Amino acid sequence: MRNRIEAARARTDTRDWAKARRERTRHMIELGGLVAKAGLVELTDDDRATMLGTLLEAAAGLRGMGEDDPEHLRARWRRAGLRAFDADREAAAAAGTPGQEEGGASP
Repeated sequence: MRNRIEAARARTDTRDWAKARRERTRHMIELGGLVAKAGLVELTDDDRATMLGTLLEAAAGLRGMGEDDPEHLRARWRRAGLRAFDADREAAAAAGTPGQEEGGASP
């Protein structure tokens, strides 16, 4: 009986681990898609160090290490992102393709 309980617990742990891994993988793929959507891949000739440097500077700005107020930066970048998502949805609608829901795109 004890072995069955332990085996069931092990299966549940494995399933939970696999589910968490799938969720993390999906999240990472979505983030990579945002990097591509922003055009960073083409603009940097797919130079990973340059892309990372760009993201590090953005993070430093949000930490208050830049010239602009972090909340102002966040609001400005959010507006720009929402406009880009809206433009993509409008382009998809004009082309007759179904739109895709974007994470965090709702106002």
